[in-house]
Amino acid sequence: MAPDHLTTTFAALADPTRRAILARLISGEASVTQLAEPFEMSMPAISKHLKVLERAGLITRGREAQWRPCRLTAGPLKDISEWAEHYRRFWTESFDRLDDYLREVQGDVQREAQKAAPREVPKTGKHRGHRKHGGKRNDFSFRGSLKP
Repeated sequence: MAPDHLTTTFAALADPTRRAILARLISGEASVTQLAEPFEMSMPAISKHLKVLERAGLITRGREAQWRPCRLTAGPLKDISEWAEHYRRFWTESFDRLDDYLREVQGDVQREAQKAAPREVPKTGKHRGHRKHGGKRNDFSFRGSLKP
């Protein structure tokens, strides 16, 4: 049984060297030598990476005299994007539901905190502890002198 197209594409993208090669090809075609420049590996190793990318349909290699330019092929990346979109919608909906739930829980917590908070007694003068003499906390009136 042959592996499906997405599996082959994901396998090709699993290697950071191959992803770097694809990133370079976004800016345009390049020769094998140009693609190999940033890597510290042999030309046969680069060629193996290119073969994996080519089998996955991510690149094409042409022939122009001695030069074999490599070009990015966007089709398989589009297939992955469409596949991932389905899951993006799933996660977006899941996060939206989680956000709604957290708002609900936060509202419940705030309502409980308001119920548990001590209530201030209105300062109307009709309650015990009403301050006389101007209503200031440290306003003491003495009749007489503090001298002995």
